Amino acid sequence: MIKINNYLGYIEIHNEYFSNLIAKNVSECFGVKGMVNGSTTQKLRSFISKSDSKDKGVVVKSVDEKLIVDIHIEVSYGVNISAIVKSIISKVRYAVEESTGLIVSKVNVYVDSISV
Repeated sequence: MIKINNYLGYIEIHNEYFSNLIAKNVSECFGVKGMVNGSTTQKLRSFISKSDSKDKGVVVKSVDEKLIVDIHIEVSYGVNISAIVKSIISKVRYAVEESTGLIVSKVNVYVDSISV
């Protein structure tokens, strides 16, 4: 959960909201096959429950009231990875800033696998 204090009081945004918002925008990008469990916690939760976790492939942290987003993806073979990553970064940054009003300082995209 992201907690930010401003002049109106506390703002709390659950990680599930960020995960759904980011996954939706990432899946719309050409060449992305899907999200991949990135953190050890996500991998362990997926292994134990045998189902897709809601925060699959997305980690959002708040540092100095700015967001850092880590995204783990799988891409299609033969596509320009650099173009896909640039597209994801701009799309995710815009979507999160427009929907929450919070500043995204960094978007890290990790290509964990390539599939045919």
